[in-house]
Amino acid sequence: MSKSLKRVRAALDAAGIAPDIRELGQTRTAREAAEAVGCELDQIAKSIIFRGEDSGMAILFLTAGGNRVSDEKASALAGEPLGKADAALIRVQTGFAIGGVAPVGHLSPIRTFLDLRLLEFGTVWAAAGTPRHVFPLDPHTLPALTGAVTADFTQ
Repeated sequence: MSKSLKRVRAALDAAGIAPDIRELGQTRTAREAAEAVGCELDQIAKSIIFRGEDSGMAILFLTAGGNRVSDEKASALAGEPLGKADAALIRVQTGFAIGGVAPVGHLSPIRTFLDLRLLEFGTVWAAAGTPRHVFPLDPHTLPALTGAVTADFTQ
């Protein structure tokens, strides 16, 4: 088991959430992940990471699979201009590779925002630390679990 997957499992265990981590094989899109687990596209909690242009820090936006993050709304929420986060920044701050960024188990604290659309479901699916693994959870646990601020930041 990878170190990233172990960190996610440990974070879920520590939060009292029994992890049901599933291996899907390689899925490149939220649509492919939804098809693999048999859920609606918007039940996939995508981890979109931007780089704060002033702070230089990664900022995480957890959004529904079918939604796109609005650059303008996201920048307003973050309180700074946002740019593309490169793979190195994502790896250093979160400990995850692109495509496998989980909402929990990061190496360093990360500012997080949560898409309101995810709260319309009883269960959502998120990456479990690798591009091949996901886990289900009640989206209403995400604010407490991640410190996320629930907000409208989508197009």
